[in-house]
Amino acid sequence: MMNHEGEKHKESTQVTRKNTGIHKLLNETAVSTYEDVIDIVEAKIELVKIELTDKISLLSAVVILSVVLLIGLAYLITTLALLAGELLGHTWLGYLLVSLIFLSSFLFFAKIKPLLLRNMIQNILLSVHDYKK
Repeated sequence: MMNHEGEKHKESTQVTRKNTGIHKLLNETAVSTYEDVIDIVEAKIELVKIELTDKISLLSAVVILSVVLLIGLAYLITTLALLAGELLGHTWLGYLLVSLIFLSSFLFFAKIKPLLLRNMIQNILLSVHDYKK
């Protein structure tokens, strides 16, 4: 009987050793690795959020500045039309002159030299990003 109790004690010490030895180390390593992966994924999600808010704020700023620029150009064009109308003696002639300038520009870029405007814009965009053509 003593022998049987000794074997039980020996088995229980081996089980305890397994829980405190390599198995415990492997378990802690797996848990630590899992937690690290979770932390990395959470950090990546936060980084994506920051990048998205940066891009959205940049886009919003560009839209607002574009609207302000368009309003300013509209007032400038109106002022030029009024000035030309004063110089020609009739206000409607100033508006007609400015309208003809815009229509002739449209026809030039749409029918006569359609690739010229596209190439100019492409060169400007490439120079902004420091690319060489």
